[in-house]
Amino acid sequence: MKRTLIAAALAFSPVLALPGPPAFAQNASGCAATETMRGGRNNYIANAPAVENLGTGFVVSGTVREAGTCAPLANVRVQIWTATERGGEREPTNRGSVMTDAQGNFRLETSPIVPQFGQAHIHVAFDDPGYETLFLRPVLQSRNDTSIVVDFNLAPTGGDAPKS
Repeated sequence: MKRTLIAAALAFSPVLALPGPPAFAQNASGCAATETMRGGRNNYIANAPAVENLGTGFVVSGTVREAGTCAPLANVRVQIWTATERGGEREPTNRGSVMTDAQGNFRLETSPIVPQFGQAHIHVAFDDPGYETLFLRPVLQSRNDTSIVVDFNLAPTGGDAPKS
């Protein structure tokens, strides 16, 4: 079952929506910056290596936009880590990074997600220069989910982008 997480609309808890076109938090200034989620940084290890995949059976995808302008961000690094049947979140084969394409989209296939410390979840991070650091921890609706969409908006470093 596919679920969509619209991280751009998050305040402090995940908002899950049914599959469909992504919705972005809008205000008079454009897309609001996505805020870091509590627990998003758990088991974070900097500089996850670039990978083609982390297994098969589950897909993490999304779109990265600039807060305030809604412009898609091309060639930015998105880090992903999770627990799978191969091991926990600190297992090196359960973490990696991918680059966004020209439209700001990213996609990474992993082994199926298993619960670690509560509900099954993934971690998504951005911590490169140019934009504020962001850590997300979206929770799967069901252990049977085979994909999740994580869209988010990055605030430029030192910028006054509105917060969601």
